[in-house]
Amino acid sequence: MGEENMRKRKGETNRERNEQSIQSKESKTMNLQKEVGLISGICIIVGTVIGSGIFISPKSVLVSVGAVGPCLVIWAACGILSTLVIITTVNSLSVKLGSYVQNFFTAAKMIIVIIIIVCGFVLLAQGKTENFKNSFNDAKISAGSISLAFYNGLWAYDGWNQLNYITEELKNPYRNLPLSIIIGIPLVSVCYVLINISYFTIMTSTELQQSQAVAVTFGDRVLYPASWIVPLFVVFSTIGAANGTCFTAGRLIYVAGREGHMLKVLSYISIKRFTPAPAIIFYGAIAIIYIIPGDINTLINYFSFAVWIFYGSTVFALIVMRFTRKELKRPIKIPIVIPILVTVVSILLVLAPIISEPEWAYLYCVLFMLGGLLFYVLFIHFKFNWAQKISRPITMHLQMLLEVVPPEEVPE
Repeated sequence: MGEENMRKRKGETNRERNEQSIQSKESKTMNLQKEVGLISGICIIVGTVIGSGIFISPKSVLVSVGAVGPCLVIWAACGILSTLVIITTVNSLSVKLGSYVQNFFTAAKMIIVIIIIVCGFVLLAQGKTENFKNSFNDAKISAGSISLAFYNGLWAYDGWNQLNYITEELKNPYRNLPLSIIIGIPLVSVCYVLINISYFTIMTSTELQQSQAVAVTFGDRVLYPASWIVPLFVVFSTIGAANGTCFTAGRLIYVAGREGHMLKVLSYISIKRFTPAPAIIFYGAIAIIYIIPGDINTLINYFSFAVWIFYGSTVFALIVMRFTRKELKRPIKIPIVIPILVTVVSILLVLAPIISEPEWAYLYCVLFMLGGLLFYVLFIHFKFNWAQKISRPITMHLQMLLEVVPPEEVPE
């Protein structure tokens, strides 16, 4: 009898837990949940911006401008302007898990940043300043060279806009979004300039240009026999940046699908995880295509050329809507001078390299974007019958495979 009573109690307890779990799930609408706070927001910006770029790009920036002084100015200017694939699985499984992973790798990458900066200050205190003398001599200053230098510098800063993509999951977004940007970007800018100063305490301009991975060369010269920690933490830094980008860019694709700018299936949400799994998987597939060239400089040129076309177009749309849609509510409003400045800079960054140093890569990039436009016209805009016959069964099978459903409309 005693054992039967215990079994009954255990069964009742399990039923109660199941009922609570079901009620908890039912209380959540089938939408993305607000689970990202201020600290996680700052970590997303800092962790996404600081990737592999600062450990590789200094060489490319220096090659473009030719001297230490302009190189450091470019790094500071990139910061000012910015102020103005396992990873796919993690972000598909859980918003909180992706956020925790981001926080961990941000902390890890800040360790190597601090190590490099402290080593640089120690070397400066020891009198290692010869590379800073006549630092503007032999500089190559032209519109094309400065644009290419900004390409490489802004590659390392890319991620400054990533938090904008997840405002639906950000707690108190009107406060935490601008605060995260105001705290995160200046923090990264200071770190980047100090890291570059540290590099130049131990390497001449020629040596830095010849280095395949600047941070690794720095570690070999300064931290030996513990130089192995540099490539290890560069890996941490790269994974953290990739995780942050996957976390945020997946939301951009999700909203594009929801608003009818891409296939509807990309706006579907996992019924178990409350994550935009199709959008994240799609982003991972596109990322794999982008890394096929294998050469970091080719990738930077492709990416930077394309991304500044879209950045400029987006900011220009902000200017247009300021005058054509005056009735819209704007909880976060910036002076009109800032989007005008960013638009002008975007035009210069896109046109200057093409005019001064034309390459086939820019044409390939334009053709790639036009290919996306063709897909949009056929499957999204006009919705031809034959295109729908292709997309509908694909959508149905993906929905069953990934266990995803359309998001619910939230009543205003």
